Amino acid sequence: LYNSLIEFNVHLDIPFAEMDIAWLRRYEAFLRRKGLAENTIGIRFRTLRSIYHVAIEEDAVSAELYPFKKLKVSKLHQETAKRALSKEDIERVLSYKSTNRYMRFPIDIFAFTYYCGGINFVDIAHLTKDNIMDGRLIYKRQKTKKLIKIPLQPQAVALIEKYSSNDSQYLFPILSDFHKTDIQQANRIHKVISKVNERLKQIGNTLNLPITLTTYVARHSQATVMKRAGVSTAVIREIMGHSSERVTQIYLDSFDNEQVDNALKSL
Repeated sequence: LYNSLIEFNVHLDIPFAEMDIAWLRRYEAFLRRKGLAENTIGIRFRTLRSIYHVAIEEDAVSAELYPFKKLKVSKLHQETAKRALSKEDIERVLSYKSTNRYMRFPIDIFAFTYYCGGINFVDIAHLTKDNIMDGRLIYKRQKTKKLIKIPLQPQAVALIEKYSSNDSQYLFPILSDFHKTDIQQANRIHKVISKVNERLKQIGNTLNLPITLTTYVARHSQATVMKRAGVSTAVIREIMGHSSERVTQIYLDSFDNEQVDNALKSL
């Protein structure tokens, strides 16, 4: 949003009182001219709305001038394409071999995400040895602050042992003791995940996968695989640390035609 507003307005010296409905419409038109997706525009506006809430709380602007009553940010949303792979395609990814050693880390992160309940990349980056207790991975989600407790599968344990180092408190070589501030950590995580997803995309293209391969595909896929195995949405929600089952449902790929056909036969 910061970068977007500077591009739109040249500077950030913008009085909140000037952000009326007409100003918001101009900003929306600017984003649409850039060809941004509906959900991306929605994220920009939700972030801007949150900042406006803070401005009201800090008496930087009168609540009477709040412009988001007329511009409904909730309308800036569209259904996202499903990002789940079949179990067979997941196995192809996990067994992918390459002579390029830099391709191994992205596959391992993808695998760890898959075997650990769809753990988010940001949460993986912050994991330390203290997060392992009695054979379980126990951590608090950075996004929702929800406490997650999941048993460590043998495959996940093997990955932790592969990357563990006496020189670092972290389980994976993403963050280090050098990254002390929130900004340093965020910049480092952004840099690493961009490189990881870039390489996963190359791997996905090599395997001719039906969707672009990213770390989020592992998160979506494990939820879908569990659902198809008969695990309830409520349990999947707990494993993934979602705030509601509605959020979990977004992750779940629609059942294939064969499952629907078999279900209808029971009538």
